[in-house]
Amino acid sequence: MGGQPHVLVIPFPAQGHVAPLMKFSHFIVDHGIKVTFVSPEFIHERLKTTMPMKSPIRLVSFPVGLEPGDDRNDTIKLINSFLEVMPGHFKKLIEKINESDDERISCVIIDGMVVPALEVAEKMGIKMAIFWPAGPATLAIILSIPKLIQDGIIDTRGAPLKNELIWLSKEIPEWTSTKLPWSCPGDLECQEFLFGHVFRMNHFVKQCNWLLCNSFYELDSLALNLIPEIMPVGPLLLANQSGSHIGSFWPEDSTCLSWLDKQPVDSVIYASFGSTSTFDQQQLDELALGLENIGQPFLWVFRSDIINEALSEFLDGFRRRIADRGMIVNWAPQEQVLAHPSTACFLSHCGWNSTLEGISMGVPFLCWPYFTDQFQNKSYICDVWKVGLGLNPDENGIITRHEINTKIKTLLFDDGIKTSALKLKEMAKKSVTEGGSSFKNFESFIEQIKH
Repeated sequence: MGGQPHVLVIPFPAQGHVAPLMKFSHFIVDHGIKVTFVSPEFIHERLKTTMPMKSPIRLVSFPVGLEPGDDRNDTIKLINSFLEVMPGHFKKLIEKINESDDERISCVIIDGMVVPALEVAEKMGIKMAIFWPAGPATLAIILSIPKLIQDGIIDTRGAPLKNELIWLSKEIPEWTSTKLPWSCPGDLECQEFLFGHVFRMNHFVKQCNWLLCNSFYELDSLALNLIPEIMPVGPLLLANQSGSHIGSFWPEDSTCLSWLDKQPVDSVIYASFGSTSTFDQQQLDELALGLENIGQPFLWVFRSDIINEALSEFLDGFRRRIADRGMIVNWAPQEQVLAHPSTACFLSHCGWNSTLEGISMGVPFLCWPYFTDQFQNKSYICDVWKVGLGLNPDENGIITRHEINTKIKTLLFDDGIKTSALKLKEMAKKSVTEGGSSFKNFESFIEQIKH
């Protein structure tokens, strides 16, 4: 094969999947490998607006397959349509690139959720790496799906048949059969959609050349040991903070960094709930009052895509009331916020990217999981690593201002949690420096692609 090695990268079309694979792609490029990054049009357009002007990564978009009048706000319909039409475009792209000896594809790196792309790569006999962007325990339970069905714990659509605890091993937190990685409370369509993809992924885990995971061995060796073939390469993705915006769907408001500079050390509550979480008005009121009443400075990320007219009025009034000690932004440079000395704790939905970022910066968590793997991530944060506290809803399912207030005060004065958080930070740092576990795995992967 002539020319430099060339890798084709395909993420699942969602912020929490695109961002880590885009960061991983930049690391690959830094090691002398050409990268073409493939995404649907609606994500491609967002990436173009947040990517550096002279990015070394080539962006390619595929059409989503919807008709002009179709509803593009229906996320599941949008993604399903893209996944249906994508295999044909993917095959043609590979064939076109491979016409040139200098450009030939060395391997494809595919998010484990993008099963149609895995099928194309298998049929074409191309080397493939599955990239798993979530935690290893989540992958371990997904690989146990056939057994869960056989044991009568879930049905063939992923719905629980028994309300019971599931133990993969005695050393790692149990799963509840109603809170599995594909669980979407109150949204059966979303749940069946996710389950269908992770179930089909099982086959390819056994067929792929590499199984990469966004974690590091010291963080969760017990879950990683359940998957012998896995190569943890996180938190390598956090090693270059200057590129924290890479893969973001929204422009980051960096004015919050100068605001943080003016706050006392270890004083700011950082609240961010990821790219998909939403709250009803009653819950929003409780959250706002909880932050307002605590008497500490806070930085709250409130995504622009969920702001309607009523919410806009609510936020305007709230901003006026808390102007002396609070700041609200649409999207923040999260890694830089978490690394800032003024940040005291992270009020989080416990998505895996946020979990890994908080751990790598040594910040204690206040956990508010929303769906899928976030419940298990909360169990790790609170019960295994002991770097955070969970928020508990009342009898009406609401997390009250009192609960928020009490837990924040408890967290800020818990030296044990702070000590544990700093220990994990050191472990994360060690794993990505020369000789560290993730560093060695990444170097090995690069060498194998090159030869």
